Amino acid sequence: MEIPITQSKEWEQLQKDLGETSFYREENDFCYLAIVKPAPLGRYLYLPYGPVAETKDGFKHALKDLENLAKEQNAIFVRVEPLNPDFAKLLPKNIKKSHDLNPKETWVLDLTGSDEEYKSRLPSRLLRYYRNREKNGITIETSHNPDDIKYLLNLQKALAKEKNISTFSENYLKTELSQPFATLYLLKQDGNLLAAGLVFDHGKTRYNLQGAQTDEGRKAHATGILTVQLIEDAREKGLEKFDFWGIAPEGAPKDHPWAGFTNFKKTFEGTEVDHAGTYDIVLNQAKYKSYQLLRKIRRLI
Repeated sequence: MEIPITQSKEWEQLQKDLGETSFYREENDFCYLAIVKPAPLGRYLYLPYGPVAETKDGFKHALKDLENLAKEQNAIFVRVEPLNPDFAKLLPKNIKKSHDLNPKETWVLDLTGSDEEYKSRLPSRLLRYYRNREKNGITIETSHNPDDIKYLLNLQKALAKEKNISTFSENYLKTELSQPFATLYLLKQDGNLLAAGLVFDHGKTRYNLQGAQTDEGRKAHATGILTVQLIEDAREKGLEKFDFWGIAPEGAPKDHPWAGFTNFKKTFEGTEVDHAGTYDIVLNQAKYKSYQLLRKIRRLI
């Protein structure tokens, strides 16, 4: 059973370091990490990309176990994100479709095969920029020092303002980088920071979760060069997949916040992987309705 990083024991440790309460269960036919989240009028359980199961029976067992846990925790609802789209049909009748928190669609690059096969999946233009990086004064460093997350955070704040999207707090990102699965990459040209990226390695997959670049970085193709380095290092480590972590849904408008990211990611010859999306299994209908109403009011404010 392939377990995504967000449902792993390593992710459970991240939650502990963040001061969160969580519950990890791994049985023969299912696995899940349920994180307790505060909500108006109570609490709920959140399973990022979970629960995980290979069979329908395993998924049903996981839901039954979750129902018992939710009752013990007096949860208003359980927020699930099954990886297998078919498993959405197995969810109980008391579900509500929620806004997708983790990407429903992602782009995955196969890192296996011969060097020739592998290289053919990378854009030739970016490979050319990558090979000429040193000639153009570009260097790439890695760091596991949580204090260095400031470089990525500063770039992300500028990007968030431009794209009107949110970013994580400094404490959250620092705690992520302090985990053994995380590596921060910094791309510089003549000593000036142009781009940064944060990746997580788990199982046979490298997850490309966070990244940003400067305006000067765009001109120097910094993100492209850095992405090739991330992929090269993942293959050298013996990893088999590179998960670009999210693309815009099929048919999304050109002004979708992820449109540019998606176009870039699809220049690599990968495969689109679709998940089920985010659903709420409602256990207390009255409180859930009040929860949704309060969220709408909060958004308006």
